[in-house]
Amino acid sequence: MRSTPFRRPLPPSLLIAALLLSPVLAAHERPGASINDEIRADMADARREVQADLALARARLDTDNLELGQSLRFGKQDVSGDEADTLPKAEITPTGDFLIDGTAVAIDARQRRELLAYRGQVLDIARAGIDIGERSANVALDAVDQGLFGLMFGAMTGRLERRIEKTVRETVEPGVRQICQRLPEVFDSQQRLGDALPQFRPYATLQPDDIDDCMEQVHQEFAQR
Repeated sequence: MRSTPFRRPLPPSLLIAALLLSPVLAAHERPGASINDEIRADMADARREVQADLALARARLDTDNLELGQSLRFGKQDVSGDEADTLPKAEITPTGDFLIDGTAVAIDARQRRELLAYRGQVLDIARAGIDIGERSANVALDAVDQGLFGLMFGAMTGRLERRIEKTVRETVEPGVRQICQRLPEVFDSQQRLGDALPQFRPYATLQPDDIDDCMEQVHQEFAQR
């Protein structure tokens, strides 16, 4: 039986460079095209793809139903004690209907207002997360949007990886902290909705200690970088 020899993994930055360069190394076969031109073209294509994907994600937030679940839980989960996984599927529609297993629950005008308010706050956090992802992607693309020599030199020396980590950290951390700071408002909206609509209460999974857990996870994540 043949064995596969162990090789030390390539640094992430070198992998990034290799992936970016693989489609452009054939540039010399195309008349009038340089490798640097191909790198710039690939970066432009990547930016357009990121923008298109995130624009679609933003649009779907407005048109898709909001599925309720564990998406706002932080920290360790008590899997044995959580009932959310066994609950029927619940959703809030863009018009404020509350669906359980696809069937609309009878609601009045006040309950609809509370449903729309809660949906709006959760989607605001989702939009903030998309914005953070977009900034992070652009930062990473900017870091590698350079000529062939600079890209390879930065990847092999670790400079590219350090630059990406530093700029992403500086871009992402403030945005994530702002999301954590908005959780108390979401919790208050969740509680009001639970008081107004008893059928929603089993899906009110955000707890006060989740807010502290959110900030602690941010601190731990970025302290390690």
